[in-house]
Amino acid sequence: MGKVQPKKNLGQHFLQDKNIAAKIAASLTGEGYKSVLEIGPGMGILTRFLIERNFPDFRVIELDNESVHYLKVNFPDLREIIRGDFLAMDIDSYFTDNLAVIGNFPYNISSQILFKVLKYREKIVEVTGMLQKEVAERICSSPGSKTYGILSVLLQAFYTAEYLFTVPEHVFSPPPKVKSGVIRLKRNQIKRLECDESLFFTVVKACFNQRRKTLRNSVKSAFSLRKEDYSEFGLRPEQLSVDQFVQLTRWIEENRYYPNV
Repeated sequence: MGKVQPKKNLGQHFLQDKNIAAKIAASLTGEGYKSVLEIGPGMGILTRFLIERNFPDFRVIELDNESVHYLKVNFPDLREIIRGDFLAMDIDSYFTDNLAVIGNFPYNISSQILFKVLKYREKIVEVTGMLQKEVAERICSSPGSKTYGILSVLLQAFYTAEYLFTVPEHVFSPPPKVKSGVIRLKRNQIKRLECDESLFFTVVKACFNQRRKTLRNSVKSAFSLRKEDYSEFGLRPEQLSVDQFVQLTRWIEENRYYPNV
């Protein structure tokens, strides 16, 4: 069969270097899960090495019809090729136990993929992903860094984030204009944050949406408070650790103005 070239959708750049693909596949630890889901396998360069890992339950999800056809022909032993969009996927209907997610994530939906991971954080216990290098570094950055932001805080609240290695532009087709970075996220031991988790997400997003302002200004613009004397209101959001955001969330929860019913 002649080589079928899948459509380039969603801003995806397809990896061509087998050594890098093998390195990405090898980065999955296999600890705490038996199921693995690859997102957007395309022509299957990473899929081949993941099959060799012999995970008890390995599946892929692919949106492009031509790629699905290619995978069916060239990887007949795949347990399941899910035809669909990971962002719209009901993971609970496919996986009953813990799983890992892996893939060369399309640049322009990589953040959405990670927010989806957060939604299923009780089930997705590990993630290995290749993203734009800038985004990968942001996710793994520490408080005080200029790159520390919303994804840094939200992901590090529930996962240990590790930057693994950088991937150059020329190993992709078509070559992107920027370098890529491979990260690994491993679920930490925190089952529940010591605050309202929904409010925590809201607080973090509200603070970083006005990251040049102090916490006092960003919090006051987002919440109606009974008090305005929080001890760290003079700091900027990138200066706060995850634990400090948890404490801020608890304080906001205690001091928000709730109208009488």
